[in-house]
Amino acid sequence: MASYNKVMLIGNLTRDPEVRYTPKGSAVCDIGLAVNRVYTSDSGEKVEEVTFVDVVLWSKMAELAGKYLHKGRPVFIEGRLQMDSWEDKQTGQKRTRMRVVGEQMQFLGSPGGDRGPAGGGGDDEGGGYSRPQQRPQQRPASQQRPPQRPAPARQNDEFGEGPITDGMEDDDIPF
Repeated sequence: MASYNKVMLIGNLTRDPEVRYTPKGSAVCDIGLAVNRVYTSDSGEKVEEVTFVDVVLWSKMAELAGKYLHKGRPVFIEGRLQMDSWEDKQTGQKRTRMRVVGEQMQFLGSPGGDRGPAGGGGDDEGGGYSRPQQRPQQRPASQQRPPQRPAPARQNDEFGEGPITDGMEDDDIPF
């Protein structure tokens, strides 16, 4: 039987990112997301429902989250569900929790978010940032080339968490 494990979330951070490093030096970042859903009940009343989701990010994506995200900032996360289980040392009971392992991340909203005025913007693909528009010098039509977008970098971490794609280099972040 085939299976498919994919999660896409847009929400606001519920706390500042917590970045730590494994003994082998890989960055790990835990974030909490509040995902809102608004719907109309059978009685015609508008209802808002909030779901809180724990997300873990690895490697370069974890470092970027720690550097640029903060509580209240909107973000898009694409990843997969993972079930963690452990034994509680105090009670001896088996505990489990579901969380999302982030495989791609896109910053949304303004870089300053609720921390004051800041520039920002989006592109036509539903979020993120584009570099400030500059007027290029016109070249003859025969010399103009369409802009090319590099493919996202793929790398595997040493914990078997699978491919991690952040698609960004430090030079690509416009703030």
